[in-house]
Amino acid sequence: MKPALEEQEAQRLVETYSDLILRLSYTYLNHTQDAQDICQTVFLKLWEKAPAFVSPDHERAWIIRTTANTCKDLLKSHWRKTTAPLEAAAAVPAPQPEEGSLLAAVNLLPPQYRAVIYLHYYEGYAAKEIAALLGKTPAAVASLLHRGRLRLKTLLESEGFAG
Repeated sequence: MKPALEEQEAQRLVETYSDLILRLSYTYLNHTQDAQDICQTVFLKLWEKAPAFVSPDHERAWIIRTTANTCKDLLKSHWRKTTAPLEAAAAVPAPQPEEGSLLAAVNLLPPQYRAVIYLHYYEGYAAKEIAALLGKTPAAVASLLHRGRLRLKTLLESEGFAG
């Protein structure tokens, strides 16, 4: 592994290239926060790789090429294509369960039961998948599902939904 850049050298690189990286990233992405993320990513790559540059022009060319490639990677990423800005999400209110509905009863359960019940019945995940999502064992998820069903049954019976 190559030695990491000295602190002085890192400071010099940030002072020299941060504006260039931010401006170039912004031209690709049209988003200030994404450009800032790219700037951090480029400096992390520079820090990790610590390439030996033969001249200042070589250094600048590496910074520009790495910035452009990192921006292109972000633009073609699946995450970027499938997300929406937070402002767009604010315009859409979260659905509120109707009073007396099954979902309203599920929402009255303690959080650990609510999560597994919701993921299993509303999102269609198997216990094994829920275990992977929540960082639990499949046996623990099965137990939570069983206890959650019992609590939900008790809750529904007390509300007059027994069937």
